[in-house]
Amino acid sequence: MTLHLDSKLPNVGTTIFTTMSAMAQKYGAINLSQGFPDFDCDELLKERICHYFQAGFNQYAPMPGVLKLRQQIAAKMQRSYDCPINPETEITVTSGATEALFCAIEAIVQRGDEVIVFDPAYDSYRPALDMVGAKTIHLKLQPPHFKIDWAEVEQKLNHKTKLIIVNSPHNPTGQVMSDEDVEQLTKLTHGTNTFILSDEVYEHLVFDGNQHKCLALNPKLKDRAISVFSFGKTFHATGWKIGYAVANELIMREFRKIHQFVTFSSATPIQMGLADMIEMKPDYFAGIAPMYQAKREYFLSLLKQTKLQPLTTQGSYFQLASFSHLEQYSHMSDVEFCQHLTQNVGVAAIPISVFYNEVTDHKLVRFCFAKSETTLSNAANNLLSI
Repeated sequence: MTLHLDSKLPNVGTTIFTTMSAMAQKYGAINLSQGFPDFDCDELLKERICHYFQAGFNQYAPMPGVLKLRQQIAAKMQRSYDCPINPETEITVTSGATEALFCAIEAIVQRGDEVIVFDPAYDSYRPALDMVGAKTIHLKLQPPHFKIDWAEVEQKLNHKTKLIIVNSPHNPTGQVMSDEDVEQLTKLTHGTNTFILSDEVYEHLVFDGNQHKCLALNPKLKDRAISVFSFGKTFHATGWKIGYAVANELIMREFRKIHQFVTFSSATPIQMGLADMIEMKPDYFAGIAPMYQAKREYFLSLLKQTKLQPLTTQGSYFQLASFSHLEQYSHMSDVEFCQHLTQNVGVAAIPISVFYNEVTDHKLVRFCFAKSETTLSNAANNLLSI
């Protein structure tokens, strides 16, 4: 008898991020595709983590996370959003934001529930929803501003809608939720049994004087919202895969039931070092947005010298650019254009169509500008040949 295995994710293959990074390596291209910095994290943070490695903090952390770290997260949230939070019951440390997103979906959504997702969307949402047996309702955001059409959301909302997933600052578009967006979300979910999963991993990368809005701490939404964050994004150390989730006690109780059987706990010495870093450098967070805004401005100034047309980026460390106006590439899809960039121009980017459930090609590509000025300058010089 031949063994047969039914896949729970039959349509899922290698992610575009892995594919483009591998292609960049193969062709020696500058990798502006996958979202990671090419510069190191803070020296104090590395020193504190090494201290705890050497001091023997190498066994299991408590399932919800090291208490000192949760206390420091609560203090940081109080400073950032002027809202108290209970570190004992409302914060859980996870092995990256992706784990937190998965646990939140598993905790909230039941088979047959409907979940609203806005495309283009980060690629981990749909597989997690498929595994739980949910029906995903994909609503498309339209370029160039990629704003949520709240009238369309209202049309799709019904008694089966268990969850709405939002992402701000948004990957891949770099857009940021406005006060009006939050008001509309509050209005439409009030009095319903609909929860909100808010992907806020780029919370500190908001530009032009705008302020990030933490939905789990919003007084009108905290009864139904869970927010997810990433230390990897905040401290330029994506390889550590440490994140956390914030929600009220009711949601967090169910979240932890899933978390304890997914990873149970995350690396103890890294958690201890992060706690020290937040305590010893509380002003660190205020410098993140200005640093990345300067990188955005620098990269934009370089892109404007090329034939690509950059779109507005309000947050994150991603920059979209259009090639739709370039006749010589009109026959190419965005996937083919990114392959061309990697193989022939020497710069790897991500095609935006892969972030849609139904292939939607606006001839847009995504660049990551979390790079040194030298890297960005060299990439822009290569792009001049387009």
